[in-house]
Amino acid sequence: MDRHDVAKRIRELREARHLKQNALANLAGVSPTYIYQLERGEKNPTIEYIDNICWGLGITIEEFFSTKKPAEDDKLASLTPDQRRLLNEFLKSL
Repeated sequence: MDRHDVAKRIRELREARHLKQNALANLAGVSPTYIYQLERGEKNPTIEYIDNICWGLGITIEEFFSTKKPAEDDKLASLTPDQRRLLNEFLKSL
């Protein structure tokens, strides 16, 4: 996956969650300018930044790089981004 694929994937996931770039930046703990640059393919994110963005999107790094569609009966797929974030926070606290 090159930086343009990463850019497309970030934009695709963000838009699927109805998030603005500013909102994703706040959730991921990065600047809105950085999200903008990533989505335009101007920057190469480190795995640490991809992890932060995944956290903001409420997904795992594996899900970020996965091309499989979630099963319709997948309970996690039906969660809102806020619900996924809360679940991730809970699981990290264990």
